[in-house]
Amino acid sequence: MSLNALTATNYNFHNQTQFYRGKVRDVYTINNDLLVIVACDRISAFDHVLPRSIPYKGQVLNAIASLFLDRTSDIVQNWKISTPDPHVTIGHRCDALPIEFVVRNYLTGHAWRVYKSGGRILCGNTLPEGLNENDQLPMPIITPATKATSGHDEDTTYDEILEKGIVSKERLDELYDITFKLFARGAEIAAEKGLILVDTKYEFGVKDNKVMLIDEIHTPDSSRFFYADTYNELQEKGEPQRQLSKEFVREWLMVNGFQGLEGQIMPTMDDAFVNSITERYEELFKAMTGNALQRRSYDHVIEDIEKNINQTLKNL
Repeated sequence: MSLNALTATNYNFHNQTQFYRGKVRDVYTINNDLLVIVACDRISAFDHVLPRSIPYKGQVLNAIASLFLDRTSDIVQNWKISTPDPHVTIGHRCDALPIEFVVRNYLTGHAWRVYKSGGRILCGNTLPEGLNENDQLPMPIITPATKATSGHDEDTTYDEILEKGIVSKERLDELYDITFKLFARGAEIAAEKGLILVDTKYEFGVKDNKVMLIDEIHTPDSSRFFYADTYNELQEKGEPQRQLSKEFVREWLMVNGFQGLEGQIMPTMDDAFVNSITERYEELFKAMTGNALQRRSYDHVIEDIEKNINQTLKNL
């Protein structure tokens, strides 16, 4: 069977104990110990999965996440064991912490929308007066969000996390320290490629009482990047930044009357818009790696992924 995008998988692996379909990823648990995560080509925004999948998007996400997991493993252990297929990572199953650690170093996206509406406190962080959209903040800040099982994640604060007893103070301080170190490393690697890491999110789990970095890292779904060479000029002119992220998808949805609110109808995505999203993801891949994406074949992709996973599981 030939496809032009990987929308979903439905496997049943040996010793499979659980299956979960997220907004973008299909997650298979093996022996309650390993995770097989298939990065599908689905795309989400405002906590809704859009009606069309984006060719090669999953491949880009998986490759970039794998690269950054390898390049940050000296800071914190992560869940990755193997990437047996362009769309797949196999790793350790951890007890996930229900917090997203969002780091922001520039006033953009959600932070700008809060600021523009008059808000000066964001997740317990005080924002200075007189900032414009996309201005750099005095220092990076963490704006945590509690992970929702359904619907929108909710902004929270350091103090609220402790009040709710989600983690101990010692563990939370450890997570904050790791988060800032990961962001510094990500910003350093991005700068080597002429990019600015604007904001990103990290998720963590615990295995054998040790913190592990889980999920994706520094991908266009979880991060925002500006081009460094035009940043100052565009800021001085008050013009939009050249950026690599999913924000342009959110902006397109907002222009077309959709922000995930009740009663709003998802706009139709035509071929030209779908292709433009693919091009943006490939652009970021090339910017981050210095190489053009070697597009996988979608001929027999379902069968190929299953075969590659099974071969790797046999050796683990």
